[in-house]
Amino acid sequence: MNAAEHFFCSSSLWRYLTRHQLLPWVVSGARLGDHLLEIGAGYGAATHYLSERVGRVTSLEYDSHPISQLKNQHNGDPSATLRGDASFLPFADQAFSSVIGILVLHHLKSPELQDRMFAEVFRVLRPGGVFLAFEVNNSWIHRIGHIRSTFTPLEPGSAFARLTLAGFSRVSVDFRRGGYRLNATRTKRGEPREEEQPPLDDVWDRDQDNSSEMVGAGPTHL
Repeated sequence: MNAAEHFFCSSSLWRYLTRHQLLPWVVSGARLGDHLLEIGAGYGAATHYLSERVGRVTSLEYDSHPISQLKNQHNGDPSATLRGDASFLPFADQAFSSVIGILVLHHLKSPELQDRMFAEVFRVLRPGGVFLAFEVNNSWIHRIGHIRSTFTPLEPGSAFARLTLAGFSRVSVDFRRGGYRLNATRTKRGEPREEEQPPLDDVWDRDQDNSSEMVGAGPTHL
């Protein structure tokens, strides 16, 4: 992340927006289960909110700068905060009931690493587990906000095929101004996979016109 991202994502404003606007929408209707993996946890803007809704939260962060503040969200529990790479998750197979990644995918350096993250998330999810993500649109304001940072936008129209290839089913893409939510499930053994392509094109075209109005239009990382 660049300096502006670190400043914004460690701010009380971002924590407030994450808790009161972003997360209630991202997790709505999802069964998070008893153990959630938070990928790209950053400074912990989402951690406390998630901990109130799940019995156990494990937070993973690649950047060394936010780690100490992130640990405070877990009351210093060393096992709940780890430094690691989203594309090579340091966890056993089927370890989690749910996985969430807020503004993480565009910080991976290539589409190949994004696909690797999808495969890794599928691997560590239990059957029946859900993967949730929030991403921003590929707009000029987000490109400017990521100068001297990584910005590899994930086109929402590609999400269905890429998540399905990783093994997921029940893939959905839902839009808000400036960003969108991904929801995908690792189905239980013997359960039929539902693979209906969401109608993205018309919604995506309309959404592009409003891409700077979402809270995610600022520097984008937790």
